[in-house]
Amino acid sequence: MTDQQVRTGAAGERGPSAATSPDGARPHRAAPTFEVAGSRFTAGIYDAFLALGEHRVMRATRRRLLGGVRGRVLEIGAGTGLNLSHYPDAIDELVLAEPSAPMAERLEARRAKLARRADLVAAPAEALPFGEGSFDTVVSTLVLCTVHDPDAALAEVRRVLRPGGRLLFCEHVRSDSPRLSRWQDRLADRWAAVADGCRCNRETLDTISSHMRVTTVDRFIWRGMPHLVHPVIVGEAVV
Repeated sequence: MTDQQVRTGAAGERGPSAATSPDGARPHRAAPTFEVAGSRFTAGIYDAFLALGEHRVMRATRRRLLGGVRGRVLEIGAGTGLNLSHYPDAIDELVLAEPSAPMAERLEARRAKLARRADLVAAPAEALPFGEGSFDTVVSTLVLCTVHDPDAALAEVRRVLRPGGRLLFCEHVRSDSPRLSRWQDRLADRWAAVADGCRCNRETLDTISSHMRVTTVDRFIWRGMPHLVHPVIVGEAVV
């Protein structure tokens, strides 16, 4: 279960969203149709499911990752808004992309409660409705495990980042431990079935590295969560 749930679907399958596109925003090309997999049930239990993991390690990780963000910032798969309280007040603009209507409703409620200035956009990571070089920073936390096409998502991230722009990422990944990685492979389909398509065995760092230059990366264990999603990478990549 992650901050974004979306998969490719047939035309007409996408439901209405609480998020709206900013004035004048236009897709750079004809966007594919998406079926949003994030259900109202998932949105309702998401924060509670992550609560122990947030308390033990993830909240502090979000704070460290986002504390120095500046300029125009896009967060993909913003989910219920668990990053919102960690963004500095000094950033020029914050845009939150979230394709799931139930998630977006909770995201907007949290934004309003925090009185946080931000624009909400109904868009999946694979089809961002922004021009090339629109952002100084893109943030991805617990998103790339669930997007339907990680390569397409990262190609979009690279496209919307200005030259020298940064991707800040925090993602659970395939384990380096042969024993745990075997279990991730065995249980990947079952985990995805109960976690709205989340793939616990993706080699996400390799995918990020194939699209941009990774400048820093650290690894830690996501305490308080199931072992399948214990391995986490956190770092920065530059266009």
